[in-house]
Amino acid sequence: MEEDRGTEIWRTRYKHPCAWDMPFPPLAMTDLFAQSVAAHADAPLVDFYGRLYSYRAVMDEALRFAAGLQAMGVVKGDRVGLYLPNVPVYLPAYFGAMLAGATVVNFSPLYTARELEAQVEDSGTRIMVTLDVPALQPTALEVLGRSSLERLVIARLEQMLPFVQGIGIRLFRRSEILAVPHRPDVIEWRAALNATPPRAVAIDPLTDLALLQYTGGTTGTPKGAMLTHQNLSANARQVVAIDPHRGERDMILGVLPFFHVFANACVLNRTVHDGGCIAMLPRFQAGQALKTLERVAATAMPGVPTMYQALLDHPAMAKTRFSSLRVCVSGGAPLSAPLKQRFEQVAGGRLIEGYGLTETSGVATSNPYEGEERPGTIGQPVPATRLRLLDKEDPTRAAPPGEPGELIVNGPQVMLGYWNRPEAAASAFAELDGERWLRTGDIATIDADGFARIVDRSKDMIAVGGFKVFPSQVEAVLLQHPAVKEALVIGVSDSYRGEMPRAFVTLNGDDEANGAAANAEDGAVDGETLKAWVNDRLGKHERVDAVVVRLSLPKTMVGKLDRKALREEIAAPA
Repeated sequence: MEEDRGTEIWRTRYKHPCAWDMPFPPLAMTDLFAQSVAAHADAPLVDFYGRLYSYRAVMDEALRFAAGLQAMGVVKGDRVGLYLPNVPVYLPAYFGAMLAGATVVNFSPLYTARELEAQVEDSGTRIMVTLDVPALQPTALEVLGRSSLERLVIARLEQMLPFVQGIGIRLFRRSEILAVPHRPDVIEWRAALNATPPRAVAIDPLTDLALLQYTGGTTGTPKGAMLTHQNLSANARQVVAIDPHRGERDMILGVLPFFHVFANACVLNRTVHDGGCIAMLPRFQAGQALKTLERVAATAMPGVPTMYQALLDHPAMAKTRFSSLRVCVSGGAPLSAPLKQRFEQVAGGRLIEGYGLTETSGVATSNPYEGEERPGTIGQPVPATRLRLLDKEDPTRAAPPGEPGELIVNGPQVMLGYWNRPEAAASAFAELDGERWLRTGDIATIDADGFARIVDRSKDMIAVGGFKVFPSQVEAVLLQHPAVKEALVIGVSDSYRGEMPRAFVTLNGDDEANGAAANAEDGAVDGETLKAWVNDRLGKHERVDAVVVRLSLPKTMVGKLDRKALREEIAAPA
C-alpha cells in the first residue's frame, strides 16, 4: 500500500533507531517535560530578546503555578485558558495547567470580545491567563464580567523582558502596558504562584485531555479538537524523529503564534522534547524576525508561506547571515514553487513543505529534511502514521487505484473528537477495513513512494457545467506569472454553467502608493492581461471569468490566505 511504501522510504533514508515499526508508547506531556528538564536542567529553553530562561526555571514556575491553580480550586479536567502572544510566561502557564491536571485551551490574541466569550463558554474555561497590554487585558476583563470565566490571571510584560528593556517600557512606553486592576476575581501572575508543591495528579495519556485546540474556522464554525496527552507527546516525538539533526544544537525561531496548532507541535512541544531553545517573538515583523534569526544563529524556523514572502520582501533579507539555518518548515497553506525557489536561493537552507490539521495535533506528513524531496507535495507520512484515499463520491469505500480521493489519516496524533459536538465528531471519521480514520476533507493523490499531493479541499471544488474544477490548480498556474505574488480562486454564480472560477491576486511590488497594478519584467500587468495569460494555459472548463487585482487578500490569524473570508466578502454585496 502507498503508506507502507512511504514508511519504507523513511526507514531506508535515515536508518533511525527510533520506532518506525512500533507505536510511540503512551507518554503524558508532563512526563515529557519532566524528562527534558532532568536531561537539560541548566540549558536555555527560552530566549526572549536576549533574556534566557532555563529548563529548570520554567519547571519551577510551572510547579508553582500548578499549586496556585489547585489552591484556586482547579481539579482534574477543568479548563484553563491561555490568551497570550509568544511570551515566556506561556510555557509555565501551559505546563503548569497540565501539572495541575487541567486541560489547556488556546485563545487567539486577535479575538474580539465576542469571539473570546463564545469560546470561553463553549469550552467551559474557568481561569484564564493573559497579559497586561491594551490589546488583551481590556478584552479579557470584558469577558470576565459576562461569562463562565471565574478568574483572570494577568502577567506583566516588563517582568519578562531583559532588565534594560523592562525599565524602558516602565519609564518611556507606559502606554504599552496597563495596571492590573484590584478586584477579587483578578490576580497578578506572581501572586498566583504557590511555594507549596502541587498535589500529584494521575494522568492517563490515552484518554486525559491535554489541550482543547479550536479549528481555524476557515471552512465553518470553529470546533474544539480534543487532544490527549498522548496525541501531543506522540506528535512531538514524530516531528523530532524525522529530523536528522535531532540532539544537535537546536535553536528555533519561535515567531509562529503558540495559540496555533502548527506552532504548538513544531515550535513548542518538539523543541522541549529535543532539549532545544526557542528564540521567542510576540508577533511576526519581518525585520525583527531577520534580526533575531541572525542574533541567535537560529537553526530552524517554522512558518506559513506569507511569512517567507514577507521576509523576501524585506530589504534586510539580502544582508542577513543564514549560515546557521538548516531548515525552514512551511505549513498551513500550499507552498508555491516560485516562493520556495526564491527563498532557498537567498537563505541557502532548505524550505520544506509539511501538512497537518488541528485534528492531527499539528503534523501528519513532511518532506524530508535532507536527500530527495518532491516539491509541490506535502511529503510522506511521519512515523506511525498511515494515509489512504476515500472515494470522492462514496466515503464508505477506498478510492479506485490511481485516482484522487479524500485523504484520510490514522496515527497516534489523531484527536479523540470534537468538544461537545458528537455529530460533527462522528462525521469527521470514516471506517475502512475495520479501522477508524480521520477524514481531512482534502482531495489528494499518493504516489508509489508515499508522497502525497493535495489537489484541493472537497468543499472548495467549483462545479462548472458538470465538471469539477480545483481552485488550487488554477492558483498554481497564476503563481507562475512573474508579476503574481498571491492568488485565490473561488467559484461565482453563472446562469449558464452554474459556477465559474474567478481569480483574485496581489502583485509583486504592490503597495498603497502605486495602486492596484505592478510592473513585471514584460511591462505593465492588469487583470485583463492576467486573464488572457492564465486562460491560455488552462483547460476550457478551468478558465476564469475574471482576474481581479487587489492590494491585499484576506488572511487568517496566522497569515494563511482565507478563501472562506473572500467568498463571504464577495457574497456580501449580493
